[in-house]
Amino acid sequence: MDIPTRLPTLFLSHGSPMLALEDSPAGRFLDGLGQQLPWPRAIVIASAHFMTDRPMVGGHDRPHTVHDFGGFPEPLYRIQYPAPGLPRLAEEVRDRLADAGLEPRLRDNHGLDHGVWVPLRRMYPQADIPVVPLSVMPHGDARRHYAVGQALSSLRDEGVLVIGSGGFVHNLGDLDWGDRDAPMPSWAAEFANWMRRRLIAHDVPALLDWQAQAPHAHRAHPTVEHLMPLFVALGAAGEAPTARGLHRSHEMGSLALDAFAFD
Repeated sequence: MDIPTRLPTLFLSHGSPMLALEDSPAGRFLDGLGQQLPWPRAIVIASAHFMTDRPMVGGHDRPHTVHDFGGFPEPLYRIQYPAPGLPRLAEEVRDRLADAGLEPRLRDNHGLDHGVWVPLRRMYPQADIPVVPLSVMPHGDARRHYAVGQALSSLRDEGVLVIGSGGFVHNLGDLDWGDRDAPMPSWAAEFANWMRRRLIAHDVPALLDWQAQAPHAHRAHPTVEHLMPLFVALGAAGEAPTARGLHRSHEMGSLALDAFAFD
């Protein structure tokens, strides 16, 4: 029997759904990322676009591709990502979350939203790795999402890649929609730099208190769902992991597309 290689956990910024099609620095980074990692037997991915009031795990054996957006070019709606699910793993994830007192639920008919299939289509275009989607809680705080990750930390020793898919800076109301290459405003850069420093220093107490301590926290994330996947990935990495910045770019001014590995 092959012994699984210990995997890092990942935080990925998925940006606009157009990341699935466009040539961009973030897209090219994702194109090469899958080949740089040990091959996983399965993927558990917490998506900013799967929002529930308690942890929810997708348990479908053949999850459908969800086009959960509007107003984009028609070719985007033709994309399918036919990765299989893994109900046994979904049940195991639910049980681990339940053992941690997090009151999870299993949703056996849940599909793959664009926070899941956009990055995975570029990382693993063959779509042959089983995928189990995991929700975030828009009314939950960083500490609760970190606890979700902690409950799943042993998965990285079992050949399972745990990913948080969200956005490092995400305020759609402040984007420069007319200029994809607009410079990053100072408020967004100050928030992103604070987060990067705390991640590299593994300053978990400060990170869990980001809304009070980070500069321009509310402006960087008027709603929190796009940052919560980061805390799932951080918690799932285990005790005192090393944070590695894998990618840094931005679009339309303040849409920061940072990616990190924790191992």
